[in-house]
Amino acid sequence: MDKTQKTVTVSAKPFGFKDKIGYMFGDIGNNFSFNVVNSFLMIFYTNVLGLTGAQVGILFLAARFIDAFADITVGRLVDNSKLHKNGRFQPWMNRMRYPLVIFFILTFVPLVKDLALPMRLVYVFITYLGWGIFYSSVNIPYGSMASAISSNPNDKTSLSTFRAVGSALGSAITSYILPMFIYIGASQKISGNRFFWVILVCGILAYTCYALTTGLTTERVRTEKSQKVPMSSLVKGMFANKALMVLVLVDIMIVINQNLSGTMISYLFNDYFKSKTAMSIALIFNFATVILLAPFGTWITNKFGRKESSIAALLFGAAMYGILFIVHTHSAIFYLVMLFFGSLGAGMFNLMVWAFITDVIDNHEVLTGTREDGIVYGVNSFARKVAQAIAGGFGGFMLTFIGYQSSTSGGISQTTAVVNKIYHLATGIPTFCLLVAALLLLLFYPLSKKRVNENASKLAKIHAENTEEEAADN
Repeated sequence: MDKTQKTVTVSAKPFGFKDKIGYMFGDIGNNFSFNVVNSFLMIFYTNVLGLTGAQVGILFLAARFIDAFADITVGRLVDNSKLHKNGRFQPWMNRMRYPLVIFFILTFVPLVKDLALPMRLVYVFITYLGWGIFYSSVNIPYGSMASAISSNPNDKTSLSTFRAVGSALGSAITSYILPMFIYIGASQKISGNRFFWVILVCGILAYTCYALTTGLTTERVRTEKSQKVPMSSLVKGMFANKALMVLVLVDIMIVINQNLSGTMISYLFNDYFKSKTAMSIALIFNFATVILLAPFGTWITNKFGRKESSIAALLFGAAMYGILFIVHTHSAIFYLVMLFFGSLGAGMFNLMVWAFITDVIDNHEVLTGTREDGIVYGVNSFARKVAQAIAGGFGGFMLTFIGYQSSTSGGISQTTAVVNKIYHLATGIPTFCLLVAALLLLLFYPLSKKRVNENASKLAKIHAENTEEEAADN
């Protein structure tokens, strides 16, 4: 093992329900900003600020790629930061939640519509980029903290499950409530002023959830470092960790699907089905199916393994979306039924994804002898941001390419050809993304159920020895 660092398990109260609930609130807080941005920012930009789909696409693409590199920087800073009495990750969350909430609110200021176009573009670029960077400065320590709360694989499954439930709850709340308040009458016109007040409330709720996370969780697995791991060694270790490389590719496909699905559902039900109520239900389906799977998550993982169960679920989801693509239904009810089952497929991976990352972090320590929670999580977050950039850029460009007409008045009706193309995008993209993700896991991901348990046993022995040495030295 690397002598420049020593990982120990501190004497603390046993892992329990408070840790699970506290960790769940973290992703509820995340989604009070992230899901709002993911699902509604593009339509806010086009229908309130009057930007074109191409302009928004360029903005998303540029800002997300810049923001993505910030993830690796934040991960490195977190790993090399001072180890405080309450751990390494909680202090970051406590500090950075303030600028995150401020920039989130500034991103949705409706008065910006009155600025000249160049000033509008500058404002939205700065605020969107700032929001993304500060989101990373909270989300990366939050995500990295999972492997510090407990080293037990079953506990990590529980944390991943509760985080997924928190994500689903936060997403369901924002997806259901926002459409009820941001539209005026039957015209489907978005009210920028109403939008802003809803955003303000979401910001306050996000801040409160982060406070609950740091207050209820305990970091038990702590790494004390005498010096930084050289970047060359770090990069070499990353590429040697095949599990990380494959998970990065899988996450790219899943996040592209999530982002484009959230965005395209808004346009699909606004312009194709013309149903605000169905839109709210569809946005909930896209995430709330995780809640239905959550009670069975630990049992499924213990029985079949994370890798094995996720592959089967992703293939099922791809089949459901593929049927929708072929049938090309005009029935909102039938679409919602199939969307529900398709979301179950993606939901299983979303339920386990954070445990996948902790497995990869453990695998990195086994392979290299060093523990780098933040940078490993940062690399994965980097991949997710790249995927968000691709999704944001692709979504905006495709809206312009298919002839979607932006409007700040809500009076424009899209042509039949345009709304049919929106339907094809909304069903074809998830079919492709889920299928590719399943094949990547099946063919290349090395961390089977057996391998995960072997890694956990090795690390438990090493950490126990380090803890005994630490006690003896003191």
